[in-house]
Amino acid sequence: MADQRQRSLSTSAESLYHVLGLEKNAPSDDIKRCYQKLALKYHPDKNPENPEASEKFKEINNAHGILTDATKRNIYDKFGSLALNVAEQFRQENVNT
Repeated sequence: MADQRQRSLSTSAESLYHVLGLEKNAPSDDIKRCYQKLALKYHPDKNPENPEASEKFKEINNAHGILTDATKRNIYDKFGSLALNVAEQFRQENVNT
């Protein structure tokens, strides 16, 4: 049930935290550590014959990029992926969270 309530912004409809295998309140050190581990595992150079690994790598990079940016993470945590998309359209500095 909790997974259904998590907001998503990934091609597989998983929350960004779930993509990295983290809880929503994970500190930035944990985000960095999980990202590095998963990026090495799914890197296209290490999996040249696996197109799924390439897609997973893109999802991992996307999740890391959002969750390590304080403004983007704040918008995502409070309002979800749709609000994050809107904020990117109107520039984040113009969005009052």
